[in-house]
Amino acid sequence: MTKADIISEISTKTGIEKVDVQETVEAFFKVIKNSMIGGENVYVRGFGSFVVKKRAQKTARNISKNTAIIIPEHFVPSFKPAKVFVDKVKNNSKKIKVEA
Repeated sequence: MTKADIISEISTKTGIEKVDVQETVEAFFKVIKNSMIGGENVYVRGFGSFVVKKRAQKTARNISKNTAIIIPEHFVPSFKPAKVFVDKVKNNSKKIKVEA
């Protein structure tokens, strides 16, 4: 499902114009991005948490030159789904048949 599909489905279910839904969805993502860029975590109850994780400094190898390089500590965005959400996906995925 793409962002356009999400916008279309929300518009159909709520009766709100697609343009207004698109502005709202874009604003939602912008708030999450800006919060995480600022180092803040975003918690959406029943859905999950958008968190900023710190990666420690580590030594890596450049195999083409056979040298060691230092990767400095840095931050990465991450998403942790809520337990309720994970449980619903697990229970529903059992109903989906995978063809071999």
